[in-house]
Amino acid sequence: MTATPRSDGARGSTEGRPRGLLRPTGPVVDCDIAVIGSGMGGATLAYALRGTGARVLVVERGDFLPREWQNWSAPAVFTAGRYRNAEAWYDAGAGRFFSPGVHYYVGGNTKLFGATLPRFREADFGPLEHAEGVSPGWPFPYGVLEPHYARAERLYRVHGTRSADPTDPWRSGDYPWPAVPHEPAVAALAESLRGQGLTPYALPTGIDLRDDGGCLRCASCDGFPCLVEAKSDADVCALRPALASGNVSLLTRATVTRLVTGVTGRRVTEALAQYEGGELRIRAGRFVLACGAVNTAALLLRSEPGALHTGPIRADGLANGSGRAGRNYLVHNSTFLMAVDPRRTNDAVFQKTLGVNDWYLDNGAHGPLGNIQALGKLRPPSAGGLWPRTPRPLLAAATRRSIDLYLTSEDLPVPENRVTVGAGGRVEVHWRPVNLPPHRELVRRAASMMRRAGFPLVRTRRMGIAVNSHQCGTAVAGDDPATSVVDPRCKAHELDNLWVADSSWFPSSAAVNPALTIAANALRIAPGVAGVAEETYGVYAADTPHASDAAGGGRGDGGSAAP
Repeated sequence: MTATPRSDGARGSTEGRPRGLLRPTGPVVDCDIAVIGSGMGGATLAYALRGTGARVLVVERGDFLPREWQNWSAPAVFTAGRYRNAEAWYDAGAGRFFSPGVHYYVGGNTKLFGATLPRFREADFGPLEHAEGVSPGWPFPYGVLEPHYARAERLYRVHGTRSADPTDPWRSGDYPWPAVPHEPAVAALAESLRGQGLTPYALPTGIDLRDDGGCLRCASCDGFPCLVEAKSDADVCALRPALASGNVSLLTRATVTRLVTGVTGRRVTEALAQYEGGELRIRAGRFVLACGAVNTAALLLRSEPGALHTGPIRADGLANGSGRAGRNYLVHNSTFLMAVDPRRTNDAVFQKTLGVNDWYLDNGAHGPLGNIQALGKLRPPSAGGLWPRTPRPLLAAATRRSIDLYLTSEDLPVPENRVTVGAGGRVEVHWRPVNLPPHRELVRRAASMMRRAGFPLVRTRRMGIAVNSHQCGTAVAGDDPATSVVDPRCKAHELDNLWVADSSWFPSSAAVNPALTIAANALRIAPGVAGVAEETYGVYAADTPHASDAAGGGRGDGGSAAP
């Protein structure tokens, strides 16, 4: 690999930055496996490939998210949008640009996610009837992914309680750590919901509450960066141990613009990237896309089969013989709900511990409705983004007395919901919500549930095109090359050395957070990416979760991340 250790940190210093950072010394970088994207899929895959002997390069368009006091400042995070660094995307339906809910940092969106890490339900892997259509089945059943879910839960320090959720899929073992206990206000709500005949449960949560863990159970977790690095994000839990292994490297601030194939069109030969004002060629024997469902689709559509040449890029892009690349874009139908009891305050600090799945599956004529989970405690800066016209003193009074929920229902794939590349290479999103009637019923039931629990004032806000951190479906997996982009092992049907490791391969979105499923699948496909027989793979990349912590790998060298 033509590179030298990086000497320019995010603030002009290497202090506190993990090993394995590369600074190219010429226009070409060579490696065995190039992983484009360092979020949940890319970082977990890099972790799974450590120790295989392959020279793995993770390419990230962003840099390390800075550790600074503003990490825990709600006005900085929500009002000023200090960490929103994605370019604007174009809403093709409305004819205007919008700021997407994605983040370009080492670790991707997980640097600011809420760390809720559930498995998909077993029924989510098969065809599932909904009010407005059928959620398609996956090319393999839940049991294929189950052992990898277990590995991912160990890697990402998931705390939970087995079988507490009535829709929980079967498990080969318990959660690696016990559930995060409810604080008094949330516990009282759970007791009230049980009195209504519901089955509230403790959310599976990825935070470091081990005996020597650093989690403070603070109020600045959901939607915030973690200043003490105790949130189970992809950077801290997976990428830094991978970098500590010696065979994984990281290139930051490099934006891959397209992939190039050889004359046969069967193999990707290089990825072209913009790096420090010039073009960088990344050459590898194998390539993996983990850019997020929108950017993975856009990269495929910007690329072209055949040898490198000048001239227009083919409109149908790479790995797109089926015409499905970019199509069937999925995001959850989602609503924020704030329930207020004017008679009492809610002193909960770490509120995001409760879930309700009683209406997740069969609900008669309504069909499956979806998931209810607690939010991180809303405060005026975060609530102000949801209800900007509400006077700030009124928001402050309401959020002191509220319990806050997030409601998600499954979106359904339709070809017209898609990602395209427009003028000047801009990302264009064509999306209309599908399957809204069940979501409206979920909102109605959740509001009624909270009123019966003693919260007479309920306010809701349904999210639109910009709330898309749960995006998936644009490079769907399947057995038939005529109707899918990648095969069940996530390798492109038309290419011998290209895989997808983010959520773009998902045939359906389910109605719970996708992060753990992305991680479990990255662990599943790693032997194929490495070119190692699955039965011998464990010899090369045995899972010893966080054994590298003792050497500083689990939290970066010296226990510190970016300055």
